[in-house]
Amino acid sequence: MTLDTFFAMLVYAFVTSITPGPNNFMLLASGVNFGFVKTVPHMLGISIGFLVLLLAVGFGLGAVLTAVPALHTGLKIAGGAYLLYLAWKIAMSRSLSSKGEAEARPMRFIEAAAFQWVNAKAWVMAITAMAVYANPEQPFLSVLLIGVAFTAVNLPSVSVWAGFGTALRGFLSDPVRLKWFNIAMGVLLAATLWPMLR
Repeated sequence: MTLDTFFAMLVYAFVTSITPGPNNFMLLASGVNFGFVKTVPHMLGISIGFLVLLLAVGFGLGAVLTAVPALHTGLKIAGGAYLLYLAWKIAMSRSLSSKGEAEARPMRFIEAAAFQWVNAKAWVMAITAMAVYANPEQPFLSVLLIGVAFTAVNLPSVSVWAGFGTALRGFLSDPVRLKWFNIAMGVLLAATLWPMLR
């Protein structure tokens, strides 16, 4: 991979990681509702889960999905249903974690990692990255390089969303504001399904 290609890949990784999508909306809501420290496992789950997905796509899973369209459709349906469930839970959350709602908790590491497998944006990012930046002459090395580079860019990028949510905690400590914020986050999360449904 040339230096120009590598820098182009880093820009692609940054733009796709920092822009709004299911992961970032959930991190923003988690930062508001639970704070930054309690959201760290969620952030790590996103980055590690996406790394595993990216490597799987690079090492052949993308070709399997192309060859078996029913599997791809099944993933879309499962992903869409789970995303709507998460959107509902966020929209119905009514208090900051320090003030109650005993059952409310941030997403765990394994849940966030597993979510990448049903996240339409993550699949598009992974398939595009491997199709555009993997070197067929050195497939193993280039797939690993893409995975490491994405992880190095992704974790700080998604952390910005959790940090922004944490910064809003004081403003959203008012129950009415928090209620409408969580409803808006739930609606925005559900709206991320639109590109998948078109």
